[in-house]
Amino acid sequence: PQGRHIMIGAPHDPKLTGLLFSLLQALFTSTFSSQKSLPLMAKANKADLQFIGALIADGKLTPVIDRCYSLSEGADALRYAEKGHARGKVLITFG
Repeated sequence: PQGRHIMIGAPHDPKLTGLLFSLLQALFTSTFSSQKSLPLMAKANKADLQFIGALIADGKLTPVIDRCYSLSEGADALRYAEKGHARGKVLITFG
């Protein structure tokens, strides 16, 4: 309840209408709900990725993992992710 939803990333070929919809959805959610949603647009660089990696290593940033699939279940993982109901990252594990 006290967390924040930070929207990061975009398709490789984003359409303006899709980006605007996401920004408006975040604004609407944050204005009329106790949940706060923040859009973030940034260009990743090595220093930033190292900083984020350090936060994860120190336990200060915890990624949310919805489900894990083995490599042989990759097609099932993609089908699940495409449904749009995942509440975190969908992982495919190797080995």
